[in-house]
This record gives sequence, C-alpha cells and structure tokens, in this order.
Amino acid sequence: MLTIWQLFLAFFKVGIFGYGGGPAAIPLAQQEVVENYHWMSKEEFTDMLAMANALPGPIATKMAAYVGYKMAGWWGAVVALAGVVVPTAVAVVALGAFFWRYRHHPGIAGMLKAVRPVVVVLLIQTAWEMGANAFPDQFTWIIAAASLLALLWLKIHPAWVISVSMALGFFLQVGLFKEGR
Repeated sequence: MLTIWQLFLAFFKVGIFGYGGGPAAIPLAQQEVVENYHWMSKEEFTDMLAMANALPGPIATKMAAYVGYKMAGWWGAVVALAGVVVPTAVAVVALGAFFWRYRHHPGIAGMLKAVRPVVVVLLIQTAWEMGANAFPDQFTWIIAAASLLALLWLKIHPAWVISVSMALGFFLQVGLFKEGR
C-alpha cells in the first residue's frame, strides 16, 4: 500500500510542478523516479523516456503509466496516472480563467516570462545527465548525429527518427546486419 501512495505522491509532484508541459515534467519525473524513490536507474529512465517519446500522447502520462505498472501493476499505473493528471486538470479549471482574464497584467506577464527560462534550464540539465549514459560507444554517437541531421536539417518528424533508430538498434543487436546472415 505504501508504494501505491508513493506513486501517487511522486507523480502528483510531477503534475503540480510540471509547468510548461511534458518537457518540464521530464526532469521532475527523473528526480522522483531515479533520485528520490530509486525505482529505476538513470539508464532505465533513459530507455523509458525513449520509448515514451516514440508513442503518441503526453509524455508525463506515459511515464506515469509505465512506472506505476512497473512498481505495482495495473493499480499502480492507474494511481500514478491520477497523480499526474489530477493537478493539471484542477489547475486548468481553477486558474485558466484567472490567467486569461489578467494575462496582460504586468505581474502575470512577468511571472510567465520568468518561468520560461527555468523550463529550458531543466531540460538542459536533464539532457546533460541523460547524455552521460546515452553514448557508450561509437554507434550511439553516429545515431545521435544522424538523428540531429534528420530532425534539424531534413525536418523529419521525431516519431520517425525514434522508430527508425529503434529498428536499427534491434537489427544490429540481433545480428541481422552482420556478415554471414
């Protein structure tokens, strides 16, 4: 029962403090899942994040469902999802009208402007920490460079880049591209 409560609380924090949406939720989820509760290693978190990015829908809900299921089965997934969705739903209903009405007020505009760089810094921090474990060999650097090229220069949708890199990794790992097969 303690794990169920911890799942709700961990993802409630992600939902309530994940201002800016999915990108802001990633470092918050990493803090809860990897650092606070030790439910996953950094490598497992990186793998989960890659899989979650390949699927449609909000990243925070996919992370919550995955971690919740891993830790406590279907009930864990439901509770973690509730933890991440409830704060957002309540905040949108309660604060949406307020922010819309006063969005041009200098104080409100200042709050929104000041939080944007914080979200970017959180993303950079997460990318930096994940990058330390994401490039163990030359193959991963080649995949990273090709992905960057595909995303920025060729403007290929991220889902395709993720899917192709997963397929390539699968085939290289099982040896379908090795000589003699």
